[in-house]
Amino acid sequence: MALYTKNVIVSLFSGICVGLFILNNYDVLASLEALYTLFTFLLSEGWILKTLAFVILAGAIMALIQKSGGVHGFVNFMLHQKKIIKSERSALMVSYILGVVIFVETSITALVSGAVGKPLCDKYKIPHEKLAFVCDSTSAPIGSLIVLNGYGALLLGLLNTQISQGYIQENSTTLLINSLMYNFYAISALIVTFTFIYFNFEIGAMKETVYKAKVNVDKEHRPSSMYYMLLPIFLMVSLVFVFLYITGNGEILKGSGSSSIFYTMLSTFVFILFYYVGTKNLSLREWSSTAYKGAKSFVPISFILVFAFGIGNVTGELKTGVYLSTLATENVNPYFLAGSIFLLSSLMSFSTGTSWGTFSIMIPIAIPMAVGMDTDVALAIGAVISGGVFGDHCSPISDTTIISSMASDCEVMDHVKTQLPYALISGVIALSLFIIFAIDPMQYL
Repeated sequence: MALYTKNVIVSLFSGICVGLFILNNYDVLASLEALYTLFTFLLSEGWILKTLAFVILAGAIMALIQKSGGVHGFVNFMLHQKKIIKSERSALMVSYILGVVIFVETSITALVSGAVGKPLCDKYKIPHEKLAFVCDSTSAPIGSLIVLNGYGALLLGLLNTQISQGYIQENSTTLLINSLMYNFYAISALIVTFTFIYFNFEIGAMKETVYKAKVNVDKEHRPSSMYYMLLPIFLMVSLVFVFLYITGNGEILKGSGSSSIFYTMLSTFVFILFYYVGTKNLSLREWSSTAYKGAKSFVPISFILVFAFGIGNVTGELKTGVYLSTLATENVNPYFLAGSIFLLSSLMSFSTGTSWGTFSIMIPIAIPMAVGMDTDVALAIGAVISGGVFGDHCSPISDTTIISSMASDCEVMDHVKTQLPYALISGVIALSLFIIFAIDPMQYL
């Protein structure tokens, strides 16, 4: 369904319905009752509700930061730093550094990097395809490496589901941190992008790009201080660690990821209310209407989360992972399991345009397979994360691909064509590393 419709919400819901239909011996009424019971259970779980609230708050905060004019203030600040920005390399490096530093939400990363980089590119006549590549190649990769964001909330939720199913006994936060060192695609993509900027490493369609002057007709910007952007972002980054420490009773690694991210976003949301309205940047009516519009735009992501947790429960009851691990034991060499998971996740993510949906489908399958074949579970999770980000990075229907193109003011397909060769290089490097580390991971650490 996901490959055919390219609609993750419909596909996940269909998978849940079919799974419950099988579990209830093809009884329609019993399946409908089970469907109601499942979603009642999901929406009564505290950590799930906190995760959904986080997503809605993230949408509201994104919209408020944009409306405040803080991004525009930061752009104006950077344009006047002539001692810092002297060349094409330094202009693109600013967007790269922003993409690495602002890891809280991939859309924010792409929007801020693009908003700051676009006037710099215009000043130095840099093709906007190059900027789009930098924005896209830092947003999802860095977000999947420093998972104090929506990625972390989703992955922790999926891992908690597997723990409740009895497949793994390890603390979900610790397991996620261990798996991040195997996120080979994200690491490779960041290195390749840095090489592209520093050495002007042009290959494929990127060699043919030329600067096209754009007429700037954006009338929405207001002259505001850059601190309207910087302070909320700083608060989001710092408070995550504070709440991890609090919920972990003094141990950050044992803290609750879903609770910490929720409390962080709620605190930032309240801070923005007093900061923006108190300084008369926004009126109370502007603040509320902007927050509502931003939250509303993220409702589809909350649906993906609910269905993701639902299909995790259903596949657990169906023992899908156990069945697939049995097949894999007979047909796949354990040394190639992580590489196979990476390729399958890449294909799924590319076809659907979403890493979130790929994680939701593949995590409940990959973990039981790794357990059943007695291979490194963290490596399998890293393969899912890498594959999801790789496919999402390359896909022309990905939200980050589209946002990066829009923020950089270039055509989506021009961005896809110029970015693809670099993404493929990173993909080949990642696949090779998954095979190498599967042989004996510890000897390479």
